[in-house]
Amino acid sequence: MIQACPLASLPRGEAFRVEADPPIAVFHTEDGEIYAIDDTCTHQDASLADGWLEGCEVECPLHASRFDLRTGDVDAPPAKRPVRTHRVVVENDVVYVVPSEAPPNLPPGVTVKGQA
Repeated sequence: MIQACPLASLPRGEAFRVEADPPIAVFHTEDGEIYAIDDTCTHQDASLADGWLEGCEVECPLHASRFDLRTGDVDAPPAKRPVRTHRVVVENDVVYVVPSEAPPNLPPGVTVKGQA
């Protein structure tokens, strides 16, 4: 598990970027749910934590692709591939992310350590 942040420092409607490889975005929805997805849009290198959160979707700040935080599915072009989702655990008022073992769907030209 990766410690993301104290729950109190992640207000509803906000996101937090976890410096991992690749980075992970943690979102706290207005409904009080917490989700984690890869922070990088699958279309082009843009931080989804900098996007616009509406319900259980985040809109990429670069070209407006929308991703479902629950499933990672893309709901609007130009992105075509889903983002990877991660399990979230809140323990003693601290948010933790359990990274997925699935390979990430990164945009062209973006790699993770150990990948070329």
